Amino acid sequence: METLIGKHWHAISRDDASRFLETDPETGLDRLEIKRRQTDFGPNVITSHKKQNPFMLFLRQFHQALVYILIAAGLTTVFLHEWIEAVFIFGVVIVNAVIGFFQEYRAVEAMAALAETMETEATVVRAGKKEKINAESLVPGDMVWLQGGDKVPADLRLYEIYDLRIDESALTGESVPVDKQSERLDTELTLADRKNMAYASTLVTYGRGLGVVVSTGDKTEVGRISKLIASATELKTPLTRKISQFSRYLLIAILVLAAVTFCVGLLRGEPLFDMFLAAVALAVGSIPEGMPAAITIMLAIGVSRMARRQSIIRKLPAVETLGGTTIICSDKTGTLTENQMTVQEIQTIDNQYLVSGIGYEPKGRIRINDPETENKIKEASALDQCLTCGVLCNDSSLVQNGEAWKINGDPTEAALLVSAKKAGMAVENLFQSHIREDELPFDSARQFMATLNKDPQTGHRQIYVKGSVESVLAQCRTARISNGDTAPLDRKTALAKAAEMAARGLRVLTFAISPVLDGEQGIEILDGEKSLIFLGFQAMLDPPRDSSAKAIQTCHRAGVSVKMITGDHALTATAIAKRLDMLNDRDKDGAGVVTGSEIGDMGDDELIRVAEENTVFARVSPEQKLHLVEALQENSHVVAMTGDGVNDAPALRQADIGVAMGKNGTEVAKDASDMVLLDDNFATIVSAVEEGRGVYDNLIKFIVWTLPTNLGEGLVILAAVIFGVTLPILPIQILWINMSTALLLGMMLAFEPREPDIMNRPPRDPKHAILDRDTIVRIFFVGFLMLIGAFGLFELAEWRGYNVDRARTIAVNVFIFIEIFYLFNCRSLEQSVFRIGLFTNRLAFLGAGVMILLQMVYTYFPPANRLFQSAPLSMGDWIQILLYSVLVFWLVEMLKSRLYGKKTG
Repeated sequence: METLIGKHWHAISRDDASRFLETDPETGLDRLEIKRRQTDFGPNVITSHKKQNPFMLFLRQFHQALVYILIAAGLTTVFLHEWIEAVFIFGVVIVNAVIGFFQEYRAVEAMAALAETMETEATVVRAGKKEKINAESLVPGDMVWLQGGDKVPADLRLYEIYDLRIDESALTGESVPVDKQSERLDTELTLADRKNMAYASTLVTYGRGLGVVVSTGDKTEVGRISKLIASATELKTPLTRKISQFSRYLLIAILVLAAVTFCVGLLRGEPLFDMFLAAVALAVGSIPEGMPAAITIMLAIGVSRMARRQSIIRKLPAVETLGGTTIICSDKTGTLTENQMTVQEIQTIDNQYLVSGIGYEPKGRIRINDPETENKIKEASALDQCLTCGVLCNDSSLVQNGEAWKINGDPTEAALLVSAKKAGMAVENLFQSHIREDELPFDSARQFMATLNKDPQTGHRQIYVKGSVESVLAQCRTARISNGDTAPLDRKTALAKAAEMAARGLRVLTFAISPVLDGEQGIEILDGEKSLIFLGFQAMLDPPRDSSAKAIQTCHRAGVSVKMITGDHALTATAIAKRLDMLNDRDKDGAGVVTGSEIGDMGDDELIRVAEENTVFARVSPEQKLHLVEALQENSHVVAMTGDGVNDAPALRQADIGVAMGKNGTEVAKDASDMVLLDDNFATIVSAVEEGRGVYDNLIKFIVWTLPTNLGEGLVILAAVIFGVTLPILPIQILWINMSTALLLGMMLAFEPREPDIMNRPPRDPKHAILDRDTIVRIFFVGFLMLIGAFGLFELAEWRGYNVDRARTIAVNVFIFIEIFYLFNCRSLEQSVFRIGLFTNRLAFLGAGVMILLQMVYTYFPPANRLFQSAPLSMGDWIQILLYSVLVFWLVEMLKSRLYGKKTG
């Protein structure tokens, strides 16, 4: 029987299903057979995937080129017996590793959350008796009863249906509960269209049903998703990829320069040990020791800023990834939309009404879609009766919880209660004045629900009917008009109006009434020739959020494409996309909307092309969402994926940044994500993209600021070896320069405000290196200026007869003060610091002030003189240091003006 588990169960009859599974729908399995099958199939649980050993996870944090450079620097300082610097450097390494470990350790827990979705009870028929058991003991062939409020315990082929509706939104993305049936269906249907199936972890919202278990544990659809999550590749972020590549190049350059220094010195006849020290000094000088700590702190500051904008970052590099996003793939329900069904239009036979307001809060009004007759709305008898019918033929309720409104029951029925409240109806009073005597529950065969209600004061009885357009209109001969009279029904015109609303993605329900005359029976008269009076249509939609359209336009201005990937129907998805102005020219006629069944027939190359060209993807399965993300990544896109359901988790894990919903998202989606939105709002993603761009800008500013110092220090050592003179700076002095300036000066760039045009420029090309041609030119330009200043003033001091400590103190202060002035150059890479506002980052002045105070201690405090081999300077020494530093500042401003023209003006 193992071979049957992969069957298309929806495509065979219910009797064939029970026969294949060797079970009796009346009595179920016997005890001995259950034990055999439990042995064969195992427990109905999702396998917990083995997590990586925490210790190995911690060690992996050291497997980075930049960390290797830091470790090399630390070992060098140990070799030189510079214990304070060694402790500081290794402290930086450990702190970075600890932060990375905790960020990663908390990130991959989706498997446990998936397993929890399977923990439930089940009502089964075994050996002819109905009993409740732990769902873990279910086996294929068990007969399971479902009723409202149950969580489906395994994948079932439905056998008997009694008005059964199941909320499958977490699995398929379907925005409303699905009416189930038991008849066989076509083989090629997508998961969301298999209405004779019930899937594990979905929720029964209404009715009852009996089904036979066809799959358990890992074989269920939710089990397949678990495997997809495990198989999805967790990509390195663009920043980590570029930093790793940059660090490798830097490591090679440092080693080559150190080797060249060592060899040149030997060729000049210098002592071996002296040249080794010179090579070590060059290596220490070229290593940007403060960079890993600075990057970590900058990202952490970005996390804090995003938290204030309703975004919780679970993985630190995700901050930067958002800034580089080129495509946002968004789920529809609950992200772009409110996830609250709302009546948008009401159509009677002679009038159309528009309904304002969004969601379950009964705020809004109903107005006639004709300004000249708007004052006649109070005379609209057909409208009143249509709304009344929607209230009475209804099993849901609306509850106010503080400022929020919650529903009990079906979202579609709740929307009808809200529309009645918007018309000023006292819904609670209607139930008291129209007592329900009988009902016909909704049935998938007849496609309508009916109630028999009686007015206790007059004894008057009426039947209210709500259902599909075709089923209800077929029973109507007349229609209620606005003045309360009836008129013959033009069924063709009514069908055309309903079709027009449905074509716009609206879910259309039809309402009718039938008075019960004296002597007539109850509600069963509907099974005869009794004709109904048509009252009207109520058309509803899960409406787009007010903020979504504006956010999407912001994305377009920023060069970020937005794609909708949903499990909902193509028409509904298209309607929402049109309202949000997401569609491009080829999509607007519907031709560009791609469905899951079409994706299933595509090869890899075609899918890559289609994913790039189209905007809306509807009726897609979890596996197809994953493949769409992979296809976009094949085109070198940085992909952000949003989602809230179990079905979204594999794609969230695969995306460069997965974004889960915090309010209505499943734990599975949250645990597979990099970022969680506290308000479930698409606009918050756009705010996070803006914040991410600011963080990336500041990271690049820091790198462009810090590398000239490392280059200049290396060149100073190389020049000293080439010319055979005393080293202008020592390794311990280099470490002082690098570590103190990185933390007191460079870190101030983390607080640099976002530049005004940050969301009016395209995202950076993922293929481009972390530094472009202009920034590399600037790094070398400033590095050589540092070489000229430090080496030149050192040699000038020696020529004047200064001792070596004083000359080296001049060289160190040249580096420090050039870095102070250059910090203000780097507050904007393209614009002049005077254009962006000299005082818009006051922390830069604070950092510069503290750095100057420390340099006074370095220069004049005797213990510091002994530790760093420094010496006091005269006023003349300071004047030449400051004059040269100011010169460098203006030369860099002139270079920016030459490279970027008007932007620096």
